[in-house]
Amino acid sequence: MELSKDHIERLRELLARPAQRIVILSHTNPDGDAVGSSLAWAEVLRGMGHAVTCIVPNKYPYFLDWMPGIEEVVVFKTDTEGRAARAVSEADILFCLDFNAVSRLEILSDTIEANTTAVRVLIDHHLSPDAGFDLVFSHPDSSSTCFLVYCLIEALFGTEAITRRMAELLYVGMMTDTGNFAFSFLTPELFRAVAVLVEKGIRIPDIHNSVYNAYTEGRARLFGYAINRKMELIQDGTVAYMSLLESEMRRFQFQQGDSEGFVNYALTIKKVKMSAMFLAHRKFIRVSLRSRGDVDVNLFARKYFNGGGHKNAAGGKSFVSMRETIDHYVRSVAEFAAEGHLG
Repeated sequence: MELSKDHIERLRELLARPAQRIVILSHTNPDGDAVGSSLAWAEVLRGMGHAVTCIVPNKYPYFLDWMPGIEEVVVFKTDTEGRAARAVSEADILFCLDFNAVSRLEILSDTIEANTTAVRVLIDHHLSPDAGFDLVFSHPDSSSTCFLVYCLIEALFGTEAITRRMAELLYVGMMTDTGNFAFSFLTPELFRAVAVLVEKGIRIPDIHNSVYNAYTEGRARLFGYAINRKMELIQDGTVAYMSLLESEMRRFQFQQGDSEGFVNYALTIKKVKMSAMFLAHRKFIRVSLRSRGDVDVNLFARKYFNGGGHKNAAGGKSFVSMRETIDHYVRSVAEFAAEGHLG
């Protein structure tokens, strides 16, 4: 991954202006990469003397509660004091991390669009970013936004600027967005970055344990239910899907983040090349898609679910019933396969 020298210099000049009011935004249903990159970048900017507010549209998963500085994150959905709206309206710079379109902010989108004067900077690794950003660091060849932020810090200040606290935050995103270093874009540069983070004093077993071994009993039982009762295989066993209704999730005391990783599990079956998870919400169904090899779920999501993402990890939404959503998925998979996209 190669950063534009011109873009780096433009960012350097932008940040050289003293005591700016900066807001860092990340996507709905923020994950380890969204939270880790936001908090690490906030530390860098505060170290330069800027006033920084990190905002997410809704609550991050409970298994990220331990992350350094997470108590500073403002959750827009539960912000009864209007702190987020004020920060956005007064912001000189809006940093958009780990998403490629303002629409990904959902309930926060209108608040962002109301500020027409702030400089907008995109730092992201998803395909096909929207227009409307003043400065863009869009690198789909980066395994995570945390790795991209690491590279920006290295280019601007050198790795000596990375503290142990920042290293922990950056490692969370690198770890989670690569499936514990099992997915795409596992480059030598990524592992050299991890080595630097280890030199800062992070303890990888402790971080892994805090993220992956901190679920509730309800989540464990929901996972068993989803695999045993709700997983279906189609296309001669090469494509899988699971679905969960709100009533089913309530039975297991569902909390934000409890379904994390469910969609990946079907890919442990040798024949399965593509997997989907349909999660019911009050107004829509969230669609998560995963694949391996050359099966492009970004293409599938864009074509059939008005979504997108990465080649092997994407998502979208459905605004019809669960039954209609599943039927649409099954028909779409058949068409996708007939066009030769499933190999």
